[in-house]
Amino acid sequence: MKNLLNKLFKFEERKANLTSEILGGLVTFLAMIYILPTNAAILSDMGMDASGVFVATAVVSAIVSLVMGLYGNFPIVLSAGMGVNAYLAYVVYGALGSWQAALLLMFFSGTLFAIISLSPLRRIMIDAIPNDIKYIISAGLGAFIAFVGLKGSGFIVSNPATLVTLGDLTNPMLLLSLFGVLLVIVFMFSSNKRLNQLAIPIAMVITVVVAVAVWNIFNLPEFTAAGVPIAFHFNSIKNIFSDPAAWGGQGLEKVAFKIFEKEAWGTALRNPSSYAFIFSLVLVNLFDTTATILAVGRGAGIIDEDGHMVGGNKVVAADAFGAVICAPLGTSTVTSFAESSIAAEMGAKTGLAAVVAGFMFLLSAFIYPVFYIFTEPAVTSMALISVGGLIFVGNLKAVNFDDRIIGFTAFFTIMFVLLTYSISDGLGLGLILYVIMMLVSKRGKEVKIPMYVVASIFIIYFVLKALV
Repeated sequence: MKNLLNKLFKFEERKANLTSEILGGLVTFLAMIYILPTNAAILSDMGMDASGVFVATAVVSAIVSLVMGLYGNFPIVLSAGMGVNAYLAYVVYGALGSWQAALLLMFFSGTLFAIISLSPLRRIMIDAIPNDIKYIISAGLGAFIAFVGLKGSGFIVSNPATLVTLGDLTNPMLLLSLFGVLLVIVFMFSSNKRLNQLAIPIAMVITVVVAVAVWNIFNLPEFTAAGVPIAFHFNSIKNIFSDPAAWGGQGLEKVAFKIFEKEAWGTALRNPSSYAFIFSLVLVNLFDTTATILAVGRGAGIIDEDGHMVGGNKVVAADAFGAVICAPLGTSTVTSFAESSIAAEMGAKTGLAAVVAGFMFLLSAFIYPVFYIFTEPAVTSMALISVGGLIFVGNLKAVNFDDRIIGFTAFFTIMFVLLTYSISDGLGLGLILYVIMMLVSKRGKEVKIPMYVVASIFIIYFVLKALV
């Protein structure tokens, strides 16, 4: 066993721990499983079969995460990008009127993305970003993850007057989430080092047990205000377990390989907007995945102390592979997920964590009801809030705030990441402002040429985003 782990994952070289790898993969999967029903719901708005999209997303997430783990050997888990799927369903499909044609454009963009990724261009772009800004990106990712958790738990809600505000503190879901966060904090800062390592999974299990007990003993509501079943209620659990469509990976044949139908090609290629869509999809995918690799990379060992990629070519190749296979199999582009930082924060240092998550995604395609209860935001949010805080603090303290330009870049980037609800948009705006500040302060020579290119591409990206 020891020899196998060393051969496949370089366990001794990376000083990895088997428990940390397995738990890191499991908790990351549980924090990401909401993607499967969410992506199915979004893409079904194009007319796709929801169960087919669910299975396709699970299978593709499994395949690409396994490739990342076994070939890339880093604890990065991939699944359908939440921004890209909405863009596909509500913008691209809106212009084309055919989900097959929309997925075909995504296939074209995925192929171009793979070509760019496998060339030296992507690595040059990553290495050109200053080390301080890489710390800023990581801190922004931590803030973003925590914000996603706060939003999902109901602690932060929308408000027409102030944009966001404090949620309803009498909401059982919010109270449950806060209970989970407090448990994580108690375990994480305990003097027991073993308990520190297992803080998140133990807190998640306790929270689920408490939630099921409280929900059914006190007969709390079975549905949300929007009519969505609450997973903690016995009736919801019974219904999902008795639903034949939730078992056995059904529906894949209704969405897979439909992009190769002749009508889809005609619809896609005849529309002048298609080419702008392809370019936009390439840029979105490029910046989303690059931002995540930069942000997760330091904790996962992809980015060294000097800010350079270590063995990153394999990570990029695995990521590019996912961009190519997703559309043919019937789902939107997969991307490296910010939640992967959970595994890194739990001590995962090898691809075994990604392999564990990959197998769990594959299982979920066939036995989703078993994991159903963990899809509740009240459960997943506790992990996101806790890990987000750790990442934010750990990286922000390394930023050189003595340099005012770096300090303002940190401020702008993190604020834009949160307020645009997009890591790639926040990164783009932050980099553009960084270059402008360097130029007007007559420090332009300190900026590497690829950085000017990246900033220029981001400007094109924002122009296209505004016009397309």
